[in-house]
This record gives sequence, structure tokens and C-alpha cells, in this order.
Amino acid sequence: MSLLILIAGILLLLILISVVKLNAFISLIVAAFFVGIFKQMPFLDLINSIQQGIGSTLGSLILIIAFGVILGNLLSDSGAAQRISSVMIRSFGIQHIKWAMVITGFSVGISMFYNAGFIILIPMVFAVAKSTKQPIIYLGIAMASALSITHGFLPPHPGPTAIAVIFKANIGKTLLYGLIVALPALFMAGIIFPEFIKKINAFPPKGLFDSKTFSESEMPSFTISIVTALVPIFLMATATFSELLLPKESALSAVLLFIGNPMTSMLIAILFAVFTLGILRGRKMQDIMGNSGNALSSATMIILIIAAGGAFKQVLIDSGIGTDLSTFFEQSSLSPLFLGWLIATIIRIALGSATVAGLTAAGIVQPLVIASGVSPELMVLSIGAGSLMCSHVNDTGFWMFKEYFGISVSDTFKTWTVMETIIGVMGLIGVLLLNLWIK
Repeated sequence: MSLLILIAGILLLLILISVVKLNAFISLIVAAFFVGIFKQMPFLDLINSIQQGIGSTLGSLILIIAFGVILGNLLSDSGAAQRISSVMIRSFGIQHIKWAMVITGFSVGISMFYNAGFIILIPMVFAVAKSTKQPIIYLGIAMASALSITHGFLPPHPGPTAIAVIFKANIGKTLLYGLIVALPALFMAGIIFPEFIKKINAFPPKGLFDSKTFSESEMPSFTISIVTALVPIFLMATATFSELLLPKESALSAVLLFIGNPMTSMLIAILFAVFTLGILRGRKMQDIMGNSGNALSSATMIILIIAAGGAFKQVLIDSGIGTDLSTFFEQSSLSPLFLGWLIATIIRIALGSATVAGLTAAGIVQPLVIASGVSPELMVLSIGAGSLMCSHVNDTGFWMFKEYFGISVSDTFKTWTVMETIIGVMGLIGVLLLNLWIK
């Protein structure tokens, strides 16, 4: 019954958005009410679930998104994003520009949450697309695939790290095996797949980032541009590695974790950018921050839709749909590697959260791993691959990609969902092949 309600809720959402043309924010809230009512949630619990979903999503994202938009606007409005893109184009050439996007996304993604990395790199994607006349989606998918792979496969990201702890897997081995599995998946999703979607047009929200073309003398140097853009990445990476290397009670660790928090690091990056891209170059504060208000206004609907996606996901969790699906697989006799991937995939489809899917699947198959003797490091990767599969309308990442690139729901399925599925399938294949070699 839970599966039927889930399918009906998703179909209702798609009809409201694609056929009725109802605003996506309203459609997501309506779908959340539909699922909760038919799962017989008490009305007050349903309302609280929706509010909790919105609150938890916005609580962790709203400042990061807002700061990211302002930082992106500063990079774009000053010519720094254009400078970085022009150097990337010269270094890789237009014919290999996807590699630049993939390498940049992978490098950034190792130390950053997907959402923060996506928001920071978006202005560079737009700038490179404008300079090379390449389709935005063509380059955006390359970048997003790299970020997604690091998020799903590689410690010290929270998902893989938490699963590794559950299985008592060696973090170093997990990272090594993860890199081996990640590279073929990255090649298929980030290099090959974009060739099939070049004709899909993107219409980013107007005013989100500056569209002006700067002359050579108007742009800051490459060193200032790239250092400014990398400030939040450096701060977050420092915090990540300090957490692994320093004692938890260390005062230095506490300071580094504070400044490396995505919210704090983005704020520091904005202040640094105001100085390096504005004050240092003799610009007035009014000119430096002039377009930030317009950029934030353009991001309002993005924030609302992401919040509504969080509400829909929370109702699916609180209504018990995820638990019902998990229970169904507990007595299965399938291979632990495949079973972990399959359970994570189904929970990902049902709930939308990669982290919830991964942790739930790990809890279900943990006894099987102990009994079968399968590599715990490979179990981490198989579940990580499954947790990325088939992202759709109940995943906030789906809506973030859709709204930032300004594409339709159907085109988001053709691009984002297919990309995530390619990564998940390639991840499973890589794990199964690696399992043969390790044995």
C-alpha cells in the first residue's frame, strides 16, 4: 500500500507541474499533503512534518544559498569569474572544456558538501559557457557529476564516512577503492553523457549572475580571482582534515571547525571578496554590492522550491513509507553487495535523501556483511552507489539543478536524473568487478 501511495503522490506532483502548470512550490506542498493524508497521518502531525521538512532544509541551506549567490555575484560582477573561465579555456581548449569542469568539480567536491560546491561553481559554469558559446547544461552536467560522485563514494563526506563507521570499514581503503570506482563513473557521466544532451536549452533566472563581458583591463588578475573563489573551499577542506587529524578536544580543532563550517566559510569568503575584488581595486562599496540585492531576489523562488522539496521528503519519512520498504527486504538472500545497492536505490527513490537511503540500507544489511565476509569497504561503495540512483522530484538536489539552470521538469529528468542513474549503475558495476579482483 505504501508503494502505491508513493507512486500516486509522485504522479500527482508531475501532473500538477507538467500538465496543470501549477507553481512547483505549491505543487510540492500539495503532494506532501496528499501522501500524508492517504497514509493516514494525524492532521497535526502532517502539518508539523511539513513545517519540520521546510525548517530543517532551510536551516541548513538558506544562508549557504544566500551567501553563495552573493559570492557568485561578486565573482561575476567584478570580472573574476570571466578571468578564471578564460584561463581554463586557454589551458584546456574549447574541445576539452568538459575536462576542466570535471576536474574542477572533483577537486572541489572532495572536501565540500554537494550543495555548497554546486553553489560556488555555478557562476564559473555560466562564465565558461558564455565565453565558449557551449550549452550551459553540457558543462553543468560535467561539473555536477563530479560533485555527486565525491558526495556518494569518497570519505570524508558524511554519507560514506557514516556508512564506513557502521561496517567498521577502513577509511583509507574506502577512499582508495572509491577513487578506483569513481573514475569510470565520472568518465561516463561527466564526459560521455553530456554529448547526448547538448541540444537541451537552459534559461537561468535573470539577474542571478552578471552577463557583462569585461575587457582585459577591467578584470582582476587570475591569482586574485582564483584565490578569492577558493577561500571557502580551502576553509572547508582545512576543517575536514583537522577533524580527521586533530584531537576532538583540541582548541585548534574547535576553531578550524568553526571557520570551516559552510555558513562561516562562505561569510568569510564574501568579506574577503569585498576586499580583494572591490576595495583593493579602488571600487566604492555601493558599486561592489550594487547587484547583490537583485541576485538574491532572483534566488527567492529557488529557495522556496528547495524548501518545499524538503517538506515532501520529510512527509515520506514521517509517514513510514521508508520503514515499510526497508522491512520488505530484511529477509532477502541476495548477495550483500547487490542487496545493499538495491535497498539504497529503492529508499532513495522513495525518500529522496541520499544520506537517509545509505544509512538505512547499511543498517539492514549489516548482519549479512558480518556473516558473508564481504569487504566492508566495498559495501560502503555499493550502498553509496545505490544512494545516488534515480534522483527525482522528492530530492532537493533535483530542484536545485532545475531552478538554477532554468529547465523544465522533463528536461531535468533527461539530464540530472539520468546522470545520477549512470553514476549509480557504474558504481555497482565497478564494485562487483573490484570484488572479483580483491578475492
